Amino acid sequence: MTSRVSRVDNVLFRKVAGGRLPGADRVLPRLSRSANHGLLWFGTAAAIATLGGDRGTARRAALRGTASLALASLVTNTLAKRTVRRDRPLLNPVPSIRHLKRQPRTTSFPSGHAASAAAFATGVAMESPGLGAVVAPVAAAVAFSRVYTGVHYPTDVAAGIAIGAGAALLVRRLLPSRQLVPPPVRASVRAPRLPDGAGLVVVANSGSGPTDDPPEEVIGAALPEAEVMIFGRDGDEDLPAVLSRAAKRATQLGGALGVFGGDGTVGAAAGAALEEGLPLAVLPGGTLNHFAHDLGISEVDELREALAAGEAVEVDLARFGEHGTFVNTFALGVYPELVRVRERWSPRIGSWPAGVVAAWQVLREYAPAEVHINGSRHRVWLLFAGNCRYDGLGLAPQNRSNLADGLLDVRVAYADHWARTRLLAGALAGTLQSSPVHGAALLRRLRIDWIEPGTQLAHDGEVTDAPRALTLSKAAGGLTVYCPQTAPDLTGPVAI
Repeated sequence: MTSRVSRVDNVLFRKVAGGRLPGADRVLPRLSRSANHGLLWFGTAAAIATLGGDRGTARRAALRGTASLALASLVTNTLAKRTVRRDRPLLNPVPSIRHLKRQPRTTSFPSGHAASAAAFATGVAMESPGLGAVVAPVAAAVAFSRVYTGVHYPTDVAAGIAIGAGAALLVRRLLPSRQLVPPPVRASVRAPRLPDGAGLVVVANSGSGPTDDPPEEVIGAALPEAEVMIFGRDGDEDLPAVLSRAAKRATQLGGALGVFGGDGTVGAAAGAALEEGLPLAVLPGGTLNHFAHDLGISEVDELREALAAGEAVEVDLARFGEHGTFVNTFALGVYPELVRVRERWSPRIGSWPAGVVAAWQVLREYAPAEVHINGSRHRVWLLFAGNCRYDGLGLAPQNRSNLADGLLDVRVAYADHWARTRLLAGALAGTLQSSPVHGAALLRRLRIDWIEPGTQLAHDGEVTDAPRALTLSKAAGGLTVYCPQTAPDLTGPVAI
């Protein structure tokens, strides 16, 4: 710190130490202690996610605030404090009643408490201004308490606030809010009316669902007239066989094929529905439901209303190879490993931090794959294809505003010199699309002439061995999917 800044800091510090706010001498030290290790903000995030008015918005606000806090803490504790080794203020001017029971032992600049408070409050406000307005005064009080209790200079707190706000802005760039996403483009079509699910035959993954209740009970409570077939419980039938039986039964009833499961199960059901010329009903009940959320379906009640009214849209279905289909994404290279690592860590640390850990690990530990595209040989970390154009796509997809544009969103991360560093730097800076090791194109068809043996393939979260060659394309004719025609919630969950 320069001598001039230090003098100003000391003057301001002594003014705060000499001042007195009614009731603050007992409240602010306790508030300051409650924010140790982010405990206050983790508790607040849990309260927001549980008690927030709009449950979807509240959960996303809590997640965004927590992710921002995690990044701010990382920058503050591993970089900033080790770079600027400033001693803590002397406690002589501070009344003893304000002293913390345990004085911090780390360096003073910047304030980690202020960084965490600003990051959490800013992250919450970006997703929900109303909730942000509630959190902001508490965050401001925590930041002020660090000077009031004598453990930080004012510039320590100011720097912490700047780091926290910057971390929230970076998280927003990496995970844009759906409030920033263009309105969805949907081609409305009519479908059979199926009140209470009459005529609907649902294939349910036995391991899916937001609770431990059996899938047939969850579905029966919302759609009592629907027929349910369970996949994966007895182990005597594979998924295509169950879907085939369900599609034939739905055809007999003149109804529709339904699916209750994750994106991989949905992708297989979409292929079966298109093959039989049936409408598809997607119930949000799996581990990952990116397709359902892009349709604007986050609750079973929304689908029930669409079924009763016969409201549907026409969407694209993408194909790979002779029989493979996907509704969301296809990838070769490190992406399958990234999915595995992310799923292993998600239950422990949450989806967004798990995605960061997975990206870092796979780029360090796994080798790129060789592919031949249009006669040219390439070494790639990742070859990604999205079913329709993804908005704000960096290394991982975010969301789609149009599910029927007839296009494949192809992205390639090349394994050139310093590719790992360039990819990570581009992703963090938001300049990935202009990076020389990143390519992108919107195509209707892509032929991959040769794939290195041992390369794995991921489609809608399912991982399998890649064939020696394949073609990506769009299925002829659109797939009819039940979807509410009212204005969707554009602040739905972000896909990581």
